[in-house]
Amino acid sequence: MLMPGDAAAVKGKKLQGHALRRAWRFADPYRSTIVLFLVAIVVAALIELVAPFAFRTIIDTAIPDKNRSLITILAGVVVAASVLDAGLAIVQRWCSARIGEGLIYDLRVALFAKVQRMPIAFFTRTQTGALTSRLNNDVVGAQTAVTSTLGSVVSNIVVLATTLTAMALLEWRLTLLALVLLPVFIIPAKRVGRQLQSIQRENMATNAEMNSQMAERFNVSGALLVKLFGRQRDEVTMFSGRAGKVRDTGIHSAMVGRVFFVALGLVGALGAAAIYGVGAHLVVSGNIKTGTLVALATLVTRVYQPLTGLTNARVDLMTAMVSFERVFEVLDAPEAITDRPGAIDLVEPKGRVELRDVWFRYPPASSVTVKSLEAPSAFTAADPDYDVLQGVSLTIEPGETVALVGASGSGKTTLSGLVPRLYDVTGGALLIDGHDVRDLTQHSLRDAIGVVSQDPHLFHESIGANLRYAKPDATGAELDEACRGARILDTIRSLPDGYETLVGERGYRLSGGEKQRLAIARLLLKNPAVMILDEATSHLDNENEAHVQAALDEALRGRTALVIAHRLSTIRDADRIVVLDGGRIVEEGSHDELIARDGVYAAQVRAGETAMGL
Repeated sequence: MLMPGDAAAVKGKKLQGHALRRAWRFADPYRSTIVLFLVAIVVAALIELVAPFAFRTIIDTAIPDKNRSLITILAGVVVAASVLDAGLAIVQRWCSARIGEGLIYDLRVALFAKVQRMPIAFFTRTQTGALTSRLNNDVVGAQTAVTSTLGSVVSNIVVLATTLTAMALLEWRLTLLALVLLPVFIIPAKRVGRQLQSIQRENMATNAEMNSQMAERFNVSGALLVKLFGRQRDEVTMFSGRAGKVRDTGIHSAMVGRVFFVALGLVGALGAAAIYGVGAHLVVSGNIKTGTLVALATLVTRVYQPLTGLTNARVDLMTAMVSFERVFEVLDAPEAITDRPGAIDLVEPKGRVELRDVWFRYPPASSVTVKSLEAPSAFTAADPDYDVLQGVSLTIEPGETVALVGASGSGKTTLSGLVPRLYDVTGGALLIDGHDVRDLTQHSLRDAIGVVSQDPHLFHESIGANLRYAKPDATGAELDEACRGARILDTIRSLPDGYETLVGERGYRLSGGEKQRLAIARLLLKNPAVMILDEATSHLDNENEAHVQAALDEALRGRTALVIAHRLSTIRDADRIVVLDGGRIVEEGSHDELIARDGVYAAQVRAGETAMGL
């Protein structure tokens, strides 16, 4: 029967084995370079045996015989071997760099691509800094295991095998004496490796927390919040604590490793001393020659160094496995939203949206996220464990504008998120132009849908670059046309740098109205069939709202629109108003019809826009 610790060890070995197999598949493009790398290591190990045997011949034969030509030849052989060994060292470094940097590139691209495929729920739970740490620190740690550790293992095994063979040919008794200390190198490595592995895992987790704090506090929103609440000292204290943990685990790891390897070095020194002492007695007694002792003295250091290196490699591999596990934990995370086999493209979309008895409940965290990427306080957090939408049926015809209203939590934003398939329905179906969105490719579906939120995201790039995110090959005339329709062309032309103006992180160098109109211009370039407006004017003053509303009128012309609005002025002109309450449609009609019906909508209007929670 397995004890809890044994079960954890078995599970850990399975994870490590899985990680190694996956890593080997990532190394597949570099197989020929790996072969060259290993051949160079083997040849270099054999070449390093030339010098001890040459010195032995010089001392035992050439010097006693006063054979100057033999001395010259052997010295030349040693020089040639050294030059060849240096060349092989360069080849090894080139191979190591090619494999290592290539593996870093492949792992980073694979991780980035994987994260791009993750559902939006993944990003709502994941710490940005922790995720960035996986793409930087953990990928480099994984690469170290494949290059440095692999090279070290192969090199040391070859050196150890060839050295012991050479020593046995020279003097078998001293070779056996060198092997007596072998268990001292092997047995402690397992325990020390596990201890360092645990320290490394703690160090990486603490580093991720520190990176997350920096990522969240160094953007404009975070920095502004810290300043407005006067929490600079508290933030420094928090960061100091986390940085202190990183420091302490680093010191702990360094000391455990150093004490262990200093002890191994001491054992190796004692072994070498024993070889010198016993070998000297054998020379005095005439059992071996002086040259043989010199050769053995040279070779014995090549026995204990590889033993120390192999022990070090085992420990390094165990700590590097932490990086592998963390990298493949993300790569193996479930993808909740994927293209079905045989998914088709949505061609020439008309914009008809239909919800058929749609039910929706937020998926459990285990199906959309990686637990170790969440903040510690989020481990117990959960999404609502109930049906947010309950049997919603709604049809929006091409070119029709439908406004969604209702109290906070009624399901408005959730419903709008189902249209571009940010989530999948848990019951019923959502169709675009008669196609279930789950049968369409995600790229073609989202290409047909445009979204303007209350806080549109702009990248820390130029105005032109942000606009061309929707259409990379857009011409200057097309940019002008889109910006003219969004009522922002004159503003851009008044700027000294025009389209080359840097907008700042998240567009903070622009006003709220300018950001909204720039986002609308970006969507006009995209030219979607369906538009979703999520409280697009809720944070604007009356003047900016008028400009944005004019831009929206242009953007919505001829397009299907789903509008989530906060202000009555935004929704009263919609073709239809749909009132949600508790995840169900309770009323539907035009503004005048719903007012005449004197139901939920009319009551909310009488209570005022602020009370509507729209």
